[in-house]
Amino acid sequence: MLVLCPYPCGVQAGQRLKFEQYYDDWRTHGWDIDVAPFMDRGLWDVLYEHGHLPAKAWGTIKGYFRRVPDYFRAGSYDLVYCHMNVTPLGSSIAERIVRAKAERLVFDVEDNVLVGQPLKKEDHPNWLGRILKGKGKPRFLIRTADHVITSSPELNDICREINEKRACTYISSSIDATRFKPVNRYSNDEKVTIGWTGTFSSKPFLDLIAPVFQKLAREREFKLRVIGNFDYSLPGVDLEVIRWSAEREVEDLQGLDIGVYPLPFEDWVGGKSGLKAITYMMMGLPCVASAVGTTPLIIRNGENGLLVESDEEWLDALRRLIDDPALRKRLGKQARKDAVAKYSTDAIAAEYRAVLDSVAGD
Repeated sequence: MLVLCPYPCGVQAGQRLKFEQYYDDWRTHGWDIDVAPFMDRGLWDVLYEHGHLPAKAWGTIKGYFRRVPDYFRAGSYDLVYCHMNVTPLGSSIAERIVRAKAERLVFDVEDNVLVGQPLKKEDHPNWLGRILKGKGKPRFLIRTADHVITSSPELNDICREINEKRACTYISSSIDATRFKPVNRYSNDEKVTIGWTGTFSSKPFLDLIAPVFQKLAREREFKLRVIGNFDYSLPGVDLEVIRWSAEREVEDLQGLDIGVYPLPFEDWVGGKSGLKAITYMMMGLPCVASAVGTTPLIIRNGENGLLVESDEEWLDALRRLIDDPALRKRLGKQARKDAVAKYSTDAIAAEYRAVLDSVAGD
């Protein structure tokens, strides 16, 4: 198998907490795997930083040169597994070359790329790249792939209508339950920490509930921990900003008492996998989430988390959780149980194998 993906291994959530963590399982079941990311670590390190245009341009040029051998060798593999695109910019010529060469092709698509996320220029460190991104690439791959793996049931329905073989499977993001272990004491002995984790592209969602945090800070004592790849400020709130790192990822999440997952009520959200909610649940945290997209399929309101629709509902949910450690414990314990049963790597591994086996057997 040749895996064509945008990012280096082990750094980007859409790869890291989806298919990357199953390489060893696939190898155990007979696959020899070569992984070919478009970008190197140098480009990744500056990709989501403002500025660094020469480094970004040079890294992109190197990525295109790095792809050239993949065009020639794609036909020598039993299966090509492509995530998101073959190259990021311009027309779908790279994708058409790989499709023509590949004997079998599985396309793994994350989020509703057919709609696209509306993002302000100032919120995007690569706004020019976003403009130049080839929007026809995912549609071509969805249409022509031997099988499409999607990130949500809604996106799966859309892709099934496009794919020529109607061969589409929704496979959830997943978490290694043996690594992501909760340590919560569910106590108010110390100031409660509310946490959010994400990247620059999801920062606008955090901004949606900034007024909620500011109002809540006038009523309750709490700390807000933001784990991401950008700077952040929120006047009037006890704020701790942590730069995400693979080494500290679990430890930083273990310091939370409540997880929040705000989302806008917009069409493209239907393609999101609910990864943040799953992550909080695996850590045994009560998650407060917007009742939109895939989230209501993951969170059962009042049983393993809380679903909200308005600022007042956000305030009420966070007040309740801050004041009531027993409620945090009940929701968090059930959340962990559900996450292990439905969204752990042990629970999801067979779903990937089934797709690979079906395509290889065609």
